[in-house]
Amino acid sequence: MTPAINLAKKHRIEHEVLAYEHDANAESFGDEAVAKLGLPAEQVFKTLVVMLDTKELVVAVIPVNKKLNLKLMAKAASAKKAVMADKLLVEKTTGYVLGGVSPLGQKKRLRTIIDTSAKVFEIIYVSAGKRGLDIGLSPLELGSLTQGCFAEVAV
Repeated sequence: MTPAINLAKKHRIEHEVLAYEHDANAESFGDEAVAKLGLPAEQVFKTLVVMLDTKELVVAVIPVNKKLNLKLMAKAASAKKAVMADKLLVEKTTGYVLGGVSPLGQKKRLRTIIDTSAKVFEIIYVSAGKRGLDIGLSPLELGSLTQGCFAEVAV
């Protein structure tokens, strides 16, 4: 169990855990999850962390087949500018390694913005807290568990 799975269980959130054998040579963690789990790319979401001009770290949850628009992310977070956060800072703050960063169960809960495209699905899949492990749950439940909001941040 990971902190992400434990959080879903603790709150009695309906979820499913999917595992696959992670390939250390995979170039894209998200694309690997899509291929190995046989899921549509628009239903599998990646967890990215940005730093705002205010020095606040904020999580973006976007489909693996899209790119984060930093201008839209900054606007959604009511900031002037957003840049991708330093890898080591992300790992230290979330408690997860890159490729396994989950929006759930982070060591320090970060403000979370989920791309609005998630709302069209009954279930979306996000990292469950380690490489090769995803958790499927309702996007509304994800929003509730992370105290997140929905905004258009991916293109």
